[in-house]
Amino acid sequence: MSRLAVAALSARVLAEAAARDGHEVIALDLFGDRDTRAVAREWYPLGSAVTLEVDADRFLATLDRLAEHGEVQGWVYGGGFEGRPDLLEAGARRLPLIGNDAMTMRQVRDPRTFFAALDAAGIAHPPVCHDGPADRPGWLLKDSTGCGGGHIRRAGPFATLELPAGSYLQREVAGLPMSATFVANGTHAVVLGCNELLVRPQGDRPFLFAGVIGPVPVAPAVRADVERAVAALTARFGLRGLGSLDFLLDGGQVQVLEVNPRPPASLALYARIGAPGPMAAHLQACRDGRLPEPVRPPAAPRGQAVVHAPVALRVGQGLRDRLAAEPDLHDLPDGDQHCAAGDPVCSVGAAGTSPAAVREQLARRRTALTATLETMA
Repeated sequence: MSRLAVAALSARVLAEAAARDGHEVIALDLFGDRDTRAVAREWYPLGSAVTLEVDADRFLATLDRLAEHGEVQGWVYGGGFEGRPDLLEAGARRLPLIGNDAMTMRQVRDPRTFFAALDAAGIAHPPVCHDGPADRPGWLLKDSTGCGGGHIRRAGPFATLELPAGSYLQREVAGLPMSATFVANGTHAVVLGCNELLVRPQGDRPFLFAGVIGPVPVAPAVRADVERAVAALTARFGLRGLGSLDFLLDGGQVQVLEVNPRPPASLALYARIGAPGPMAAHLQACRDGRLPEPVRPPAAPRGQAVVHAPVALRVGQGLRDRLAAEPDLHDLPDGDQHCAAGDPVCSVGAAGTSPAAVREQLARRRTALTATLETMA
């Protein structure tokens, strides 16, 4: 059995995917939740869950330790490395990186380069602005190195003469937040399916990631536009392995927002779609250039939603035991954890005959669990 390291702010989805495909998993993340520890042979902390940032020294020291053993074939990264190409470079020098390299990350996360590529390929996107005052009602201020939607603010409150470093403005337009999960080999790509993204406002953050439902059916013309965008970006930037394309869908119009050049959170919804499994497909695409055959998504979609703390609370043994009794609950802390209001506590899953049914069930379960957290705070 080969040993594979996975690293992310939350590595649970990567760890489960790797374990399902027969790997002995070494997980590196901030939380060390019960599900991750259950499937990982070893777990190492990447930093504090309070900061929601990877600690560079701790991360590299862990890779050094794994490299010394000489038994780990490489490492795969997930969310949390978008703004850290320096860590991708340093990590790749210690242990083989199986995924897009630092140069690719820099390119797709450079808004001038990325949106110029979309324009050159004739791919629609909301209007963007790279300079000028950030105080622009009707525009969003985005950090090109952020993830999870926490970096997005409405531009009105930011009355500054210059945009913050690494930021850009994008016109706020109507549309349903969506994503497409794909596998690429540097030249070509296969879209596994499209997903509906769940977002929620929290304070001055209007579009915080709150979950995902998928695969969801889309019109053939929409699917064709998505596949064309993924193909163009794969060819332009040499994308490899699992990734996701975020876009807005307004009627039948697709407007691309960004590409995530690493395995996405939606990976959890594709565990039983086709062969090889998602992690095996990632490894084969990165190493050998082999892509999976296009698959037909199942009729019954699944979904996962994040449950946030309604108030500041401590997730102690009693609350953990009560939550652990819930079906299809994930990401529950393995030990005591203090959460500020709005912090993620766990996530819940649901399945249904339609995206609407899944959405309703997730909302109902999230509301019930939020009430439980309030009563036990």
